[in-house]
Amino acid sequence: MIISDSKPYIGRFAPSPTGRLHIGSLLTAVATYLDARQHGGTWLVRMEDLDPPREMAGAADDILRTLEAFALYWDGAVMYQHERNDAYQAALEALQAADVLYPCYCSRKDIAALNPVHGVDGWVYPRICADKAYRPPHTDKTPAWRVRVPDAVYGFDDAIVGHYQQNLAHDVGDFVLKRADGWWAYQLAVVVDDAAQGMSHVVRGQDLLVSTPRQLYLQQLLGLPQPHYAHLPLLTNALGQKWSKQTRAPALDVRHKECLLNQVLDILGLPKRPVNDMTCAELLAWAVNEWDIEKVPSQAHITEAHGDTDTNPQQTPA
Repeated sequence: MIISDSKPYIGRFAPSPTGRLHIGSLLTAVATYLDARQHGGTWLVRMEDLDPPREMAGAADDILRTLEAFALYWDGAVMYQHERNDAYQAALEALQAADVLYPCYCSRKDIAALNPVHGVDGWVYPRICADKAYRPPHTDKTPAWRVRVPDAVYGFDDAIVGHYQQNLAHDVGDFVLKRADGWWAYQLAVVVDDAAQGMSHVVRGQDLLVSTPRQLYLQQLLGLPQPHYAHLPLLTNALGQKWSKQTRAPALDVRHKECLLNQVLDILGLPKRPVNDMTCAELLAWAVNEWDIEKVPSQAHITEAHGDTDTNPQQTPA
């Protein structure tokens, strides 16, 4: 179901508090903010804190302070996914009642031993536990919960990338909604939360493009609306790796916030600034009027490590 263009615009920035914000996350925050404000809409912030073992102590508060330093002020209360367990459980139970889920007892080692096919986002699960006649050897352990996917194409028209589609059975396979360790999978949480917050538009990085057909499928199963999507170009290092905590992207240095914001605006295709030495608030106010998502490049952009100029990015990950 496609959301009507007559509905109010609601967008969001949804960082994971696994580290401090870096240049790639700033690009996403700015693009989501500009798109919402240019439409006269609401801009929300959601902390996607689904994986406590990977989170950095204090990162969530640091992210919010950094957004404020760049004059990126959000609307309403911040949503924290760690507080949303009941909503995710209700969605899981609805899918269980619809008989589209099954428990999976396979470990990664078990799956690897089967020489599985590689899809667009890892292995395509060979559906061992989907066979109701199969009796797994380790039923004493807590299972993960997988959703059955159809041999069908799910596609959408992206505002930046253009048309994108996948055959879920061939390209992804049955995917996990709740992990064996009890933590919720991103795919379920993001669909439930986007619907709960009335999200009309989702602007995010192209690393999540391959996730979108799975989310379209879950939206269909749960009877939830489908937002409009736009997937931003990734910022990469000289090796072609996405800037992230894993690739040691340096944290943003707010002492150079105007310089960093100007760099991001250039990457997003904004025209030359009318005057020099604009504050972050002035830059954003000007950029809202100049914003055109159709001018955002679709290809990855190679950039230097921008962050704390007193920190070697090869030593201190963000």
